[in-house]
Amino acid sequence: MPKTNKIPMRMCIVCRELKEKREMLRIVKNAEEKIFIDFSSKAQGRGAYICDNPDCIKKLTSRRLLNKVFSRQVQDEVYTAITEEYFGKKQN
Repeated sequence: MPKTNKIPMRMCIVCRELKEKREMLRIVKNAEEKIFIDFSSKAQGRGAYICDNPDCIKKLTSRRLLNKVFSRQVQDEVYTAITEEYFGKKQN
């Protein structure tokens, strides 16, 4: 019987859609409590996944969903930095 590799799936914290891990962006809170987009998906820390899609990024910010995911109050500057980093990366 041939061995089949399972494709890792993750759920978007915004739209709750299940997608392949490689299609998603990972947002990380590391040991120093810094929150950022992990484009490499290899950074140490607690991760949350979000669709690689502008609508989900905008809703993440407007709904302040990282507060719930990371069980702490996340400053507006973090949401702003994530939005700028995402849209800056997309234009390159």
